[in-house]
Amino acid sequence: MELKIRQENAATVVEIIGRLDTITAPDLDAAVKPLIVDGVELIFDCEGLEYISSSGLRVVIATHKQMMTCSGKLIIRHLNREVKSVFDLTGFSNILNIC
Repeated sequence: MELKIRQENAATVVEIIGRLDTITAPDLDAAVKPLIVDGVELIFDCEGLEYISSSGLRVVIATHKQMMTCSGKLIIRHLNREVKSVFDLTGFSNILNIC
């Protein structure tokens, strides 16, 4: 997995490329923790995300919860069909802001 972090207007974008699984989920978690500050908008750009496991989903939902506690916002965008189906099957599509 590769992560690219950049500013896009007032939001911080984390581009996730490759596989988000048991091995790589801790890397995403470690990269995102310092970005979670009061009132920030964080975007996970998943255009290059090929696969997500339950470990990856745990990091996504944990980030969402942390963002809510600090009046921030997590947006998930550009999910491919396979990854979107995982979010749908787990019910995360009903919880997260996906566009």
